[in-house]
Amino acid sequence: MGDTLIVQIYVDDIFFGGSSHALISNEFEMSLMGQLQFFLGLQIKQGPGGTFILQAKYIRDILKKWGGGGPEGILRDDRLTSVPDEDQAGHSVRGLSLCALLASPRTSHCQAVKRIFRYLKFTPELGLWYSSGSSLSLSLRGFSDADHADCRIDCKSTSSTCQLLGTSLVSWCSRKRASVALSTTEAEYVAAASCCSQLLWMKATLSDFGLRFGRIPLLVDSTSTIYVAKKPVLHSRTEHIDVRFHFLRDHYEKGDIDLIHVVSANKLADIFTKPLEFDAFTRLRGELGVEGVDNALIKGEIESQWTGLIAFLV
Repeated sequence: MGDTLIVQIYVDDIFFGGSSHALISNEFEMSLMGQLQFFLGLQIKQGPGGTFILQAKYIRDILKKWGGGGPEGILRDDRLTSVPDEDQAGHSVRGLSLCALLASPRTSHCQAVKRIFRYLKFTPELGLWYSSGSSLSLSLRGFSDADHADCRIDCKSTSSTCQLLGTSLVSWCSRKRASVALSTTEAEYVAAASCCSQLLWMKATLSDFGLRFGRIPLLVDSTSTIYVAKKPVLHSRTEHIDVRFHFLRDHYEKGDIDLIHVVSANKLADIFTKPLEFDAFTRLRGELGVEGVDNALIKGEIESQWTGLIAFLV
């Protein structure tokens, strides 16, 4: 009694977790291979204080493939002065999953890829730290943001969302919207609706693990977006918004989410919509839980020892 068995399936990839090896072996015929180290291209390092997820191997592989491993590789190659070969550019862009640019990559796109490679070259050991101690306060919250009409070609907006469980980032998204928003309010409203959808899915999924949540805070920096959701009054400035995005208002009225205003400086989703100054970028990156593997594991060890000491004293 009291044992836990978790089976996680993604297409044809499966991993098992549980509180008892015997329970897993009794339910499924398998060989116990030890702790999970790789899953879906992610490296997983487990310590006494939590779990660290990174992609150092994948980063080094793509840098080596495209010449970024040495000092004179693609990171410093300035010879791209014309439209690059589509196949070569397409494969390097594909390595970073920049899907919107695969059809017709241009010189500017390859320059952007080189800049991303340069960043990755010096930060391969950065990843996400999930502290086992954070389970003591597993609160679910989301952030949304939008950069209105940021695309100079078609004036479409970029929206972003991120969701945190406790202090750990578990889901994020940045995408260009399919339609043009007529105002900043509409762009922010659509982004908030997208964040609400993801939060509700996470809430339903986590309920299978026995976790229960009340009103989930959704933090936005647009007061007009909050007003539109809380005051269901149609007028000339909002009547054009697609009905499907108004489910944000519906779930606010049902008590599933709570729309909360946050100042722009503390809006975590801001990092996914637009380029930021170095100080702002590194600050938000740290607040999202991105840090170096060595620092994370050392911190986890200290947290584990501190938790054990408190339990002993109590």
